Amino acid sequence: MRPFDKPALSVEQQLELLKQRGLKVANDDRAMRFLEVVTLFRLSPYMRPFQEQGPDHTFKPGSTLKAVVDIYRFDGSLRRITMDAIERVEVAIRATISNHMCPKYGPDWIADASVFSSSYSHSELLRPLREQLSKERMKFGREIDRIERGRQGGGLQQQRIENRMRDNYFRYYGATYAHPELPPAWAILEELSLGTVSTLFNAIGKSADKKAIAARFSLPFDVLASWLHTVTFIRNCCAHHSRLWNRELSIRPSLPKEWTIPNAAADRPQPRQRLYIVLTVLAYLTDLISPDSQWKPRLAEIIDQQESTNLSLMGFPTDWKRQPQWHLD
Repeated sequence: MRPFDKPALSVEQQLELLKQRGLKVANDDRAMRFLEVVTLFRLSPYMRPFQEQGPDHTFKPGSTLKAVVDIYRFDGSLRRITMDAIERVEVAIRATISNHMCPKYGPDWIADASVFSSSYSHSELLRPLREQLSKERMKFGREIDRIERGRQGGGLQQQRIENRMRDNYFRYYGATYAHPELPPAWAILEELSLGTVSTLFNAIGKSADKKAIAARFSLPFDVLASWLHTVTFIRNCCAHHSRLWNRELSIRPSLPKEWTIPNAAADRPQPRQRLYIVLTVLAYLTDLISPDSQWKPRLAEIIDQQESTNLSLMGFPTDWKRQPQWHLD
């Protein structure tokens, strides 16, 4: 290992470095305005396919900043439409878990460690929930004090206090109910992150319960658990504005036995290892959750604007629209 010795560069220096490496820039002023709001560091992963192999990061002949920026903007569109599908999946999995588990085990089943496998760190699930409840009680108390010190009449003050209380269910629960300690499971599920919901689903103790939840999606429960794990990873990429295009999956989803995903040539990225398989999973789930959704045609419209080389880097087969999960042709 060696010490980090790269200097901090101004926007002008960043642009000059790109030009020295052989990137064609049509308009310096527009390029600097772009780098002011994006930075070279964020843009650099999109440059790799345009660069020669080697440590110097020189660009292949004919490479242009416009081509790099076009892929960067395409990736932004890809993140937004991917998040649209993930939002539907998030809401549906929370609802499905709640609709099965709450009638069977009662509204406080999440607080019951016996519902989960013995290896699950149940206390680590409850600890932040208790902290959130305590925090909301303190915040609400401060808001009541601030409102009551105001000059508004008593009736208006009370209405504002009521509005503040109902803005947050944990706050409402803490101000309204003495027992049980935590809100009902259907409210808790709405507060948990997708990653925590994914882990919670996998930790449910009885296979029969996981099978019943996964049946809503016509999947084996181990496949659904795998999908939630992968979708959580992609959701976090989207939430942090990270690159989806040309990303190799570190968490690859299991697939139903009846699915046939074509392999690419040996010198091309494989569909199962790139974003293509995640979008295929989301297409399948979106059809089940929102059968009237236009998500697949909207995605196809974005994809069709890209060159085949850019699509192959995401694992797209040339005949992807004719694959069973898509039915676009």
